Amino acid sequence: MNPEETELDMLRRHVRQGAGHIAKQRALVAKLKADGLSCEEAQALLATFEDLQRQHQEHLARAEPGLPG
Repeated sequence: MNPEETELDMLRRHVRQGAGHIAKQRALVAKLKADGLSCEEAQALLATFEDLQRQHQEHLARAEPGLPG
């Protein structure tokens, strides 16, 4: 963590980065499918990324000031 970055900043960064990872993985899955290649492992990794993203979003929602949680 950057010494100037607050915990809330870090949580927001994790959510942003997670969204980027998911977008890239979705594009990879689509490309594999379009090329007629196996994408089972890529889809499994995408599911893991999506699960982690939900966890990050829930953590952020609990930490956001003024929001219930």
